[in-house]
Formats: sequence, C-alpha cells, structure tokens
Amino acid sequence: MNFLGGKKIVLGISGGIAAYKTPLLVRAFVQHGAEVQVVMTTSAKDFVTPLTLATLSKNPVLSTFTAEDQDNPVWNDHVALGLWADLMLVAPATSNTLSSMVHGRCNNLLMAVYLSAKCPVFIAPAMDLDMYAHPSTQKNLATLATYGNKVLPVGKGFLASGLEGKGRMLAPEEILSAVVDHFNPELKLKGKKVLITAGPTYEAIDPVRFIGNHSSGKMGYALAKIALAMGAEVHLISGPTAEKLSHPQLTVYPILSASELFGKVKSLYESVDIAIAAAAVADFKPKDKASQKIKKEDGVEVLTLTPTSDSLAYMGKHKKNQILIGFALETENELEHAKSKLKNKNLDGIVLNSLHDAGSGFGTSTNKISFIDRSLKVSAHPLMSKESCATQIFEQILSL
Repeated sequence: MNFLGGKKIVLGISGGIAAYKTPLLVRAFVQHGAEVQVVMTTSAKDFVTPLTLATLSKNPVLSTFTAEDQDNPVWNDHVALGLWADLMLVAPATSNTLSSMVHGRCNNLLMAVYLSAKCPVFIAPAMDLDMYAHPSTQKNLATLATYGNKVLPVGKGFLASGLEGKGRMLAPEEILSAVVDHFNPELKLKGKKVLITAGPTYEAIDPVRFIGNHSSGKMGYALAKIALAMGAEVHLISGPTAEKLSHPQLTVYPILSASELFGKVKSLYESVDIAIAAAAVADFKPKDKASQKIKKEDGVEVLTLTPTSDSLAYMGKHKKNQILIGFALETENELEHAKSKLKNKNLDGIVLNSLHDAGSGFGTSTNKISFIDRSLKVSAHPLMSKESCATQIFEQILSL
C-alpha cells in the first residue's frame, strides 16, 4: 500500500558506518510511493556510493553546492530543496552532524538544506555507545528536539567498535514505520492487535518423515505485511516457510505441528482484536510416532491417523469481541463447503479459493479469492498478487 504516495522526502546522509543501511531505506520509501532526493556529505561517500543511491532513488545524488554540467557550473539550490520537501530525514546523524545542526554551522550542502527546510525534520542518530551517552551529545539531541525536530531513538546491540550497547541507527523498517506514522496518523488498524496463522504444519511419522502439505506461507505473510502497514500490532504464528518479515510491531512464533499452533493460539487469542487463520493445518496426524526412523525394508502396512487440534474451532467457540476470519481452499463444491465452514466454525468471514483456478493456491505469488461475510454475501475478486488480496481482505474486515 502506498502510504507515502506523492510525498517528497529529502534523505540527508552523514559519514557514519550506519550509512550502509540507507539504500534499503531509499528503496522502502520509493516502494511506498515517495519521491526521494538524497543529499550526502563528502565523508558519507566512504560508506555508501552515490551510484547505488541514485539508482534506487531515480534522482541524482547531491553532495556539493555546485555540479558540473558540460563544463559549466550548476548551482545545487539548497533553498529550493528545503522548500520542496514534505519531510527531511537525517540518517545517520553522526555526533559531528548533530553539533552542526544545533549551532547552525553551515559547512556542507546537507547543513544548508537543513537550515533552509520548512518541513518537519526527523533525525536518526548513530554512533558508538560512549559517544551517544556523552553529556554533550545528549544535550545536542535535547536541543534539537526543542527546535521542533523529531529525534528518533537509537537501537541497542553490537556496534562497529565491537562494543555492545545503545547507539545503533534504527533499522530501515523501523525508520519507515515512524515516517509512515507521521504521514498517516489515522491508520485504520492503529492500536489494534492482529493474530495471523501462516504456512503448513508438519505431523511427524518418525524422526525423519512427516505428513504435511504444499503451503508456502506467502498468503499469511502478505496479510501480516499489510496489517503492519495499516498500523496494527501483529502476532504471526508461522509453520515452516522460506518467507521472512521484520518489523518493530511484529512478533513471529515459529511452530511445526498443529498441536504447537493450537497452544500458541490459546495463549494469544483472548488479547487480540482480529484473528485470521491462514495456516494450512494438517487435518490428521499419525496416531503413534515411531521413535526411530522406519526402515524401507521393514515397510509400513498400516498408518493409523487421528484428527489434529482444531485451532479455528477453538477460536470460534471462545470468540468474544474478536473478528474471526478463516480460509477455505477447496477442490469441489467450493462455495457450499466454504459457507458451511463459516457457519460451523462461528466465523465473521471466510476467504475462499479453489485449486482449479490457475495462479491460485499453494506456492504462487498470486491468488484468486472470494470473501464471504457472515450474512453470506459473496465478494469475488480477480486474480491478483497475494499482497493485493491481503489488502482486499482487510478492507472487507473493516467493513464488518
């Protein structure tokens, strides 16, 4: 979702090791619809190349007051840039840059743009822990806040010096979240807790083999991504998958079996506002798991199966004020089976898709869904990306 659509952002990069994170930040801004103009100090070029940033931002990178155009000097107009931007972000902001900002020391193009800016200014400090903790740095940060700037916190962890503590620049996704929140103070899911299950479950036959399915987890992770973009706090219970997602508002709980998923659902469900069961849970598991690998020559004459724990039924039975959404992947009588599941599991809505639809189902990056609400109204959608499907699902949930 383009939560930064049409926004103009000046990204000021000063000379610290954390500058290596800025290409990911530029890409994230652009992906969310922003236009980005990078201004960097000369020393910042020691840590990240202008070519990389220009390629990702699709704008020339500025670092000096003038540039050469066919042997003619051209002025890089810092005043125009300061008026152009909807937001200026200085990341990383080194201790030297912080000092210059406090005292108005206009010794490079970045500082000239900062002093000319009429827009909100965000500052993402980055330095070693003793430098960050020094009284002069803390005083500078406090002073910059009194100027009306938004000073972001620092992260804690291993630093370039080898020491561990406070001083790391926030991760790109954390900075992105702060900027998105600034431009979208009324995010539709802000303050809401969303529980999402994703991926397959593996039910062990022996220490090596299992019963499972072809779920990739892509749909569940797409739902989590969109929920985060809409401001939610997301709790993602994930079966085995190659999908990755990181966000300050996200907690991931890796699980393997249906019983592990059931345990996590029981511990989290009562505290959430919305629950979406997108996981492809194995319906059956072996009644007895062999303690050792079953040898091929020994064979298996009979594999006795027993039903797995039904997390969705549990949530439907114990539902209070939560909105509960299920998924139905069907191969026959699709609409009839989905409506039956909606009723039997006490759901507020169900997402139906069919393996007969090309580009839909397991392992694909696309899906073709129909959303059925509690009044049995069916909203059919064409084939689209799973992120677009996730957006449509949340729009349907909000309409409930």
